[in-house]
Amino acid sequence: MQRRQKPGALEQKREREAQGGAFSTSHSDSRSFFSLSQLVLSAGNLKASPALKHSKTTYFEVEILDVQSKKQICIVDKLPPSSTLLDVKHKFHKACPQWNPSRVGLQLERNGPYLKDSINIQSLAVSSIITLYFTDLGQQVGWTTFFLTEYTGPLLIYLLFYIRLSTIYDQLESKKNFRHPVVHLACFCHCLHYSRHLLETLFVHRLSGGHTPLKNMIKGCAFYWGFTSWIAYYINHPWYTPPSFGHRQVSFAALAFLMCEAGNHFINVALAHQTHSGSKACFPSPTYNPFTWLFLLVSCPNYTYEVGSWISFTVMTQTLPVGIFAFLMVIQMSLWAQKKHKLYLKRCYPEVRRKAAMIPIIF
Repeated sequence: MQRRQKPGALEQKREREAQGGAFSTSHSDSRSFFSLSQLVLSAGNLKASPALKHSKTTYFEVEILDVQSKKQICIVDKLPPSSTLLDVKHKFHKACPQWNPSRVGLQLERNGPYLKDSINIQSLAVSSIITLYFTDLGQQVGWTTFFLTEYTGPLLIYLLFYIRLSTIYDQLESKKNFRHPVVHLACFCHCLHYSRHLLETLFVHRLSGGHTPLKNMIKGCAFYWGFTSWIAYYINHPWYTPPSFGHRQVSFAALAFLMCEAGNHFINVALAHQTHSGSKACFPSPTYNPFTWLFLLVSCPNYTYEVGSWISFTVMTQTLPVGIFAFLMVIQMSLWAQKKHKLYLKRCYPEVRRKAAMIPIIF
């Protein structure tokens, strides 16, 4: 009987051990599955979250100092690399409302040039902190306002002298009915010139959204308005003497004046509608219009036609004030043409290198 019981007890013991091992194995498997599920849930998506990507973006801080005292005015922070200097000016205006963005001048160095609004701040950065110097540019006006004011004055001033106000000329002399035809022609040409400028400012020229100091507009108005008053006073004076060569001189000069005005207009239209290739503007090429063929000889034909108009007006009226004004215009236009010609050369226009700036051979 004892020999029979021992195998039974041994079998029961082995059965209990097998059941215990199976239970421990299933229990460890469940624990491993639970741990794996918790790991998956805590890990989430395998892709990087947008927050992590955004955290890698480098932001810039712009420290703005006064150009005279070198004292810190404010710090413009959290600027992304795509920000421009215009964005800096707008944030500077929010921090200091008394400084309008149009009158804020920013420089990398105290004696350096003013930076353009379109410059990207990343191109200025050596580190994450950029130091700029602030200068108050004074009261500013838009370019459209500048040109409209500058050209409207001569148009109205000349008409006031043309109607011969009693406060300008002697009443008895002003009552003379006869006027030489060149007086009426000169009024027509003068009004045509400035009317063209006004219409082109509104509908042709693509003026930038920038500004210019108010003092520049005052200087320009003083120059144009003052010379217009002097010119109109002489031409519309009752004692005005007609040109020496009479009708032939007047007719030839008037025809040249109208041709120069037409050429100036067509050149301005060509400059406004010039084609673009890539990031650099192409130099305008002559078209079927004969007035644009001057592009073959000079790089700034609009200044050539402008000077031609005033020289023709001088010959037509044969007055000293117009001659002095034409001489000053030649000097001013030649300086502008040289500056623009150098800009064309910097843009690597090979066709400009063989051309003059304004007048062939001379300039």
